[in-house]
Amino acid sequence: MAEEINKPAFRSSSSITVAKRKSSWPSVPRWIPTSTDHIIAAEKRLLSLVKTPYVQEKVNVGSGAPGSKVRWFRSSSNEPRFINTVTFDSKEGSPTLVIIHGYAASQGFFFKNFDYLANHFQVIAIDLLGWGGSSRPDFKCKSTEEAEDWFVDSFEEWRKAKNLSNLILLGHSLGGYIASKYALKHPEHVQHLILVGPAGFSSESDIRFKWFARFRETWKGSITYHLWESNFTPQKLVRGLGPWGPNLVRKYTTGRFRPRYSPEIVLTEEQSSLLTDYAYHTSAAKASGELCLKYIFSFGAMTRKPLLNSASEWKVPTTFIYGTEDWMNYEGAQEARKRMVVPCEIIRVPKAGHFVFLENRDGFHSAMSYACRRFLSPHPDTQPLPEGLELA
Repeated sequence: MAEEINKPAFRSSSSITVAKRKSSWPSVPRWIPTSTDHIIAAEKRLLSLVKTPYVQEKVNVGSGAPGSKVRWFRSSSNEPRFINTVTFDSKEGSPTLVIIHGYAASQGFFFKNFDYLANHFQVIAIDLLGWGGSSRPDFKCKSTEEAEDWFVDSFEEWRKAKNLSNLILLGHSLGGYIASKYALKHPEHVQHLILVGPAGFSSESDIRFKWFARFRETWKGSITYHLWESNFTPQKLVRGLGPWGPNLVRKYTTGRFRPRYSPEIVLTEEQSSLLTDYAYHTSAAKASGELCLKYIFSFGAMTRKPLLNSASEWKVPTTFIYGTEDWMNYEGAQEARKRMVVPCEIIRVPKAGHFVFLENRDGFHSAMSYACRRFLSPHPDTQPLPEGLELA
């Protein structure tokens, strides 16, 4: 199913509405005011800020990858699953850039970047299986390997359904971890890997790891550790708050994306409102992909299987992009580069943190152009590093 969109029909500052109560105990639909339709409608409103026309489609990935131990449905169902996909208009012959979002996010978080990127690439952004507007099967994984297969194998089924190859694959945070795992398993389909503040490149020597180890010994840390190991996700809190959930998400987005690293505004009032609306609906929907949390990450958001351990197996040229204020440690990428046998660059963007593509949009765009210069420039070897960026 595909829908071509030039100017989305829906546009408003917010769609979060809660029906008036008819009794003292709200029904479930009113307690959690969201649905898949709400997600797609919120996506349309957010992407109405993007000028480039796009096509939104639900790409069928079947009910489980051939040979995979992971099935993407309840055991009694043969229902096929789909991955929500947005493809932007581009110039003929443009290199294909596929974007994978991070944890507790969805493809719409790149709304400030789509116009610029679509001028240089064929941009395709997806919601991972179990996230955003994609299908949300029951998450039955019980190990790190199965959780990784859930995302990697469903992405490969999506790639085959779209008949794509020679991808420039971009992943942010958890999406960087998944993109890396995919490139390790299917390097023949990826010509360049771009990892934006990726998870998986920290080690037990990381200062953050040591801090969490000390914190765990406190009573607050003990409670937090128990919640983590019981797979209590941030989204469960949003759902538990019911009609007060939107207010919690609003506080998060306004606080998280306030000007921290420069006086420049990160989000306008309209952008903040639309992103809040979108983030609420994608967070409050049925729990699915989010439940990978305790299987992929140990307490403190350190990956249980660090990608550092696989760096020597890398087969795809890679560019790391970090905001200079990112809490993800770029020194882990430096250590990985020492072990890689493929070209690897580390670019640091000033005045930005973990959401570098939102916090310093122009700096991120410059980093992308430089990272992909061999695909975009007739003279890549002589192209200078854009002003303001740093090579680590």
